[in-house]
Amino acid sequence: MNAFWIILAASLVSICCALLGCFLILRKISMIGDAISHAVLPGIVIAFFLSGSISSLTVLVGASLMGIFCTFLIEVFHKKAGVQADAAIGMIFTFLFAIGVILIAAFADNIHLDQDCVLHGEIAYIPLDLPETGTFLDHAPRQVWILGTVLLLILAFIKIGYKGLFLTTFDTEYATSIGISTTFWHYVLMAAVSLTTVVSFESVGAILVVAFLIVPAATAYLLTDKLPTMLLLSSLFGILASIGGYYLAVFLDGSIAGAISTVMGILFALVFIFSPTQGLLAKRRKKVEAL
Repeated sequence: MNAFWIILAASLVSICCALLGCFLILRKISMIGDAISHAVLPGIVIAFFLSGSISSLTVLVGASLMGIFCTFLIEVFHKKAGVQADAAIGMIFTFLFAIGVILIAAFADNIHLDQDCVLHGEIAYIPLDLPETGTFLDHAPRQVWILGTVLLLILAFIKIGYKGLFLTTFDTEYATSIGISTTFWHYVLMAAVSLTTVVSFESVGAILVVAFLIVPAATAYLLTDKLPTMLLLSSLFGILASIGGYYLAVFLDGSIAGAISTVMGILFALVFIFSPTQGLLAKRRKKVEAL
């Protein structure tokens, strides 16, 4: 039964990240996902100091606000100061992440918050963390309920905001001309990425969540040019990686999150080679036919 809960939790993390990752890939800002996943760290620590709990609503709000603040600073440095986008991302997220690490290192002796918890996560412990409410909620781990709720929120967000997300992703000038705010949808998307990142910490940590945000979406992007299909394929790749990664970790007696990320990389490599449209073999075949 433990294997089921671990795979389910990993699948929920993968789907949540993959759905948002598709928009990051298409907007060509995938590394902002990396920046946010690290920059929310001081927000988590500060919110923990205020609330005294790592799983409270205060932590989610604090992390989300820090993620939006990180995005805002990147935009300011890039558009106002003329700093290249990649350089702005590198400066801001390393600065905020360093502050978070210093805060954790300074207070880790007195509170239940440490670098391993936030940076690496440990999905193997999820089945042991039951809510203990005396209700039907006790039949599933706490993290499964949280991730399931976040997934429903993300699905509702994409369904309700599909037009705004679609237009601001593919044609910003047209979106602006018909009164759709590209800035609004940008920051709403960043808030969703921040929320997903912080609820994924206990499962995969801040470092590996980057792979969950980018790799499934990048893999799906090699197979289709239709957004709905890309969303579906990226979710399926995330689920496949979660199942395969768990059993790889069991076989190797290693990190489950690391094994899942490894399987994601393998799936990407296979699609990169064998994709019927964008794969290396397909491109080579087209060159031969052109000759």
